[in-house]
Amino acid sequence: MTTLAFPPGFLWGTATSAYQIEGATAEGGRQPSIWDTFCQVDGAIAGAEDGKAGVDHYHRHAEDVALMAGLGLNTYRFSVCWPRVMDGDRVNPTGMDFYSRLVDELLEAGITPWLTLYHWDLPASLPGGWTSRATAERFVDYALAVHDRLGDRVRHWTTLNEPWCSSFLSYAGGEHAPGHTDPAEAVRAVHHLLLAHGQATAALRDRDAAATLGITLNFTPAIAASSDPADVDVVRRINGTANRMFVHPLFTGQYPADVVADLGQWWTADLVRDGDLAAIATPIDVLGVNYYTTAAYRAAAPGESVTPPVVRGRQMATPHITAPEAIGVDRGLPTTDMGWDIDPAGLEELLGWLHREYTGPAGTALVITENGAACPDDTIVEGRVDDQDRIAYVRDHLAAVHAAMAAGADVRGYLLWSLIDNFEWAFGYDKRFGIVAVDAALNRTPKASALWYESVARTGTLER
Repeated sequence: MTTLAFPPGFLWGTATSAYQIEGATAEGGRQPSIWDTFCQVDGAIAGAEDGKAGVDHYHRHAEDVALMAGLGLNTYRFSVCWPRVMDGDRVNPTGMDFYSRLVDELLEAGITPWLTLYHWDLPASLPGGWTSRATAERFVDYALAVHDRLGDRVRHWTTLNEPWCSSFLSYAGGEHAPGHTDPAEAVRAVHHLLLAHGQATAALRDRDAAATLGITLNFTPAIAASSDPADVDVVRRINGTANRMFVHPLFTGQYPADVVADLGQWWTADLVRDGDLAAIATPIDVLGVNYYTTAAYRAAAPGESVTPPVVRGRQMATPHITAPEAIGVDRGLPTTDMGWDIDPAGLEELLGWLHREYTGPAGTALVITENGAACPDDTIVEGRVDDQDRIAYVRDHLAAVHAAMAAGADVRGYLLWSLIDNFEWAFGYDKRFGIVAVDAALNRTPKASALWYESVARTGTLER
């Protein structure tokens, strides 16, 4: 048995998002989001489920905060629902009051609030969504409105969560709201999301110079199935649009030249305006890293058909628009209940790459803002959930984080996804990531993983 010690002040916490847990979608002046609309589309969500009820965090937030405090957690990353706090251009005081109460409860419990401004629940009223440049401008207004109400108590701010999902998966792949399959729309959404981040970061910095500001990107490193040049190049293209297209301009003020070339006609001359890239590269304090898996690919052989699946009667499309011939490869690794390969070494390698290429030279800290697993052994039996698979997953990934830190990566915290079972987007409520179980009556039950994670958080050590 080896004991791995994390440094004093390391952040130990969990993460959630508003639409997945809050419910109360028609209460307190909340306006519809694109996910409210998307959940009404036939076949969009497994079981025809939605987030109307969530897990009722809107009414049970005090109970959920008490759960976190009881587990010894010192940080909680949550998102604000944009259409709950804004009605068009007007602030909704009732919505702001909800988050103000939540922040106060967290602080009273000794838990640092880490606020994410955007976790996908875009107001449905915004014309064109993220394909419109105007949405980036509205996002800045929204960010400042939230800061005006909460900035005296919230010191850690994330602008966007996983803009790859809000662009390629949503506007090209068809899997997430608004469910479009148009590559040109996806590319425009990428730029407007990053522009929104940069402009909001600059505005928040002007308003509050001492705040900790950042963005969270999801990284799923693509690995070539072989050394064949076709496989190597298809992976280069996937990594280009899935990973480098987002992190590179944040730190260099330029989109990767090879990615722009790969995008071809979808990269239109009117997309990037003077000053956009400088705004996107506004310095940040923290890069949030969401990591779950790596994925191996090969290029389709000549004449081999690659057809995206029809899911619940809906035709999907590839989000990897520059690599339509990519085919996933089974590496024989164990998988989570999502079917994702379990690859802790991939996290260590990712953190090392980010530190060498971007965050280290910039003096920017790293925080794991999501990491976790949906597990097949995740059912309540006699009042207990013995989710040993999840414990093993988190243990191995924390060991990878520790190894990356030992090699020089400046990682400041680990926020496990997720605090509580919730609405898992297109999968409905079937896939459970929480360390706290929720039954049909919405009762909360800490799983074995929660009790294990408590010991890690309280001691700052990991036994392997």
